[in-house]
Amino acid sequence: MFRSARFLQNLKPHLRQIHTASSHQGLRRNTGVVLAIASTAVAGSALWLSAGVIHNDSAVQSLNADKPKIIAVTVEKPEDPDTLYSLVWGSNANKTLSPALARDAALRTPVIAHWLDGIALRDLQLHQTHAACVDARGDVYQWGSGFYGEAFSGAHLPKLTLRGKNIVQLQLTDDKIYALSASGKVYSLSSQFMNQELLPGSPTPSSDSWWGTGWLWGEDETTDYVQITPTEKLSWRESFVSIKAGQNHLLGLTSNGRVFAHPVNKQANHYGQLGFSKFSIPDPASAITKQEAHLHVELVPKSLADPFANSSRGIRIKSTTYTSENLANVDDTGIRFCPYFFEIPVLRGVQGAEIAAGGRTSFLRTQDGRVLGWGANEYGQIGLGANVALDTITVPTEVVLWRFVPTNIQSKCLDVSAGGDLTSFIVEREGTAHTPTTVDVLMSGNGQHGGLGNNLYTSSQGNPSRVKGVSGLLQYSDRLDRLEPIKPEEISISPSGHVLLALNTSAESGVGGRDLMVWGRNYDSELGNGKKASLVIPTALENSEGERFMLMSRTAKEVKDLHGKVWKKGVKVEQRAVAGYSNSVIYWKIVE
Repeated sequence: MFRSARFLQNLKPHLRQIHTASSHQGLRRNTGVVLAIASTAVAGSALWLSAGVIHNDSAVQSLNADKPKIIAVTVEKPEDPDTLYSLVWGSNANKTLSPALARDAALRTPVIAHWLDGIALRDLQLHQTHAACVDARGDVYQWGSGFYGEAFSGAHLPKLTLRGKNIVQLQLTDDKIYALSASGKVYSLSSQFMNQELLPGSPTPSSDSWWGTGWLWGEDETTDYVQITPTEKLSWRESFVSIKAGQNHLLGLTSNGRVFAHPVNKQANHYGQLGFSKFSIPDPASAITKQEAHLHVELVPKSLADPFANSSRGIRIKSTTYTSENLANVDDTGIRFCPYFFEIPVLRGVQGAEIAAGGRTSFLRTQDGRVLGWGANEYGQIGLGANVALDTITVPTEVVLWRFVPTNIQSKCLDVSAGGDLTSFIVEREGTAHTPTTVDVLMSGNGQHGGLGNNLYTSSQGNPSRVKGVSGLLQYSDRLDRLEPIKPEEISISPSGHVLLALNTSAESGVGGRDLMVWGRNYDSELGNGKKASLVIPTALENSEGERFMLMSRTAKEVKDLHGKVWKKGVKVEQRAVAGYSNSVIYWKIVE
């Protein structure tokens, strides 16, 4: 079983003191070993993960924990109830949950990751083989077997890779990660440690301007990165405020509501998810000729390049590729493949409020609560209805979210989220003066693992279906003297097919907690209920005492950065749930 976030304040965080020592150079390492609580049939289990304090060192530090010890212990009252605890569960096959725990460790219920004790983050993202986060100071750390590679196999601490940029948001792809700064700049760096080394003679980030002082203090960066710049000039004081990544493409939203797209690699427009097909990239030959030049390329969606792809051999005319011929010898895994954002032409003049990206789809929520979608649609993940049989939507098309709703009910989309081949829409339904406003959660796409939450294992759902367990819920407000909707809030959809949702049932009670609802795929215990059977309806997690698992908000006594130093005291933080590839994380997010 597991302990809820609220109940964690009644647990002991340590059963023994973890000692640290400082070397002559000022580098500190945790000498403790990994602790884990073995599962028992009666009382359940909890794994205590204890990695070291994260430090700003350039060398890769091994924890020597390929075979962590498993110790059976009894959970007791914590010595320090003010400590922030982060929870992890599910698959650790690529060491994205815990750098120190063995790959085959079964985290069937939420467990405490002690390497994040006392730490609140700005953002945390999990990919299939690597992970990254932004600490309180806005610095980026990366880890995972995919990040370190075979050359550094074993247990390694998260490594500082991008600093001094005041990063607020991350997005991860197979070969690259993208970081958005508070000033609205977007940076790209490799997802692999071995590909991040600066080339000889390259200017370092801290000395790339006349006021740089990194050379004076010996703080020059060694990580190679590029800035993703828009080809269209932004207006005065306009900047990027949000980025969302699919498997092969990246979307960007500006403060003025303009929508841009960025091709991550050659497959960026295979399903029309970019919203355009023609663009330019730097000519790789420029590195030899020393003259700036560009290649004009075209990524044609498969439905246009090969319209008879799904036909029989007798009908099919030809087979073709979807990339320009001049891209054949271009390496698209490097961060300099295309360092540009391109505005989506058909969306010029549309005021965007939110963007979302599934594995091969793109979405835009407008300021008036409508939703446009484009990209892959073979599972109905765009939500255009059962009558739309096209598997590729190349033009942004409006998603109708008021089907099967009375005409006197006004519908407005409050949030759109996507992951893999699933999409969710949080829709507000406003009726007459005598009808209370309600909020529904609609989902479309591939629900073969129960991810649609409609009590069915449906592999294709074109009509956004209502998730009954978290839709249309009402509670009485003493303050307003009327019924108010129980609002679903943050929703995280895993590319592998499970869903985590925060349901704000305590909005009027002042408790400050939100129920964590889970459903979908559960083959690796990514739902955290101790089982491996998938769930087709939203289910609230409970602890061993039968109490609801609540995502809490609080004012932290102090918040540390990943360097182990106190960043600030009296910080407002709240717990956020993130659904990764066959795993899940609850971390403390800075909300100030």
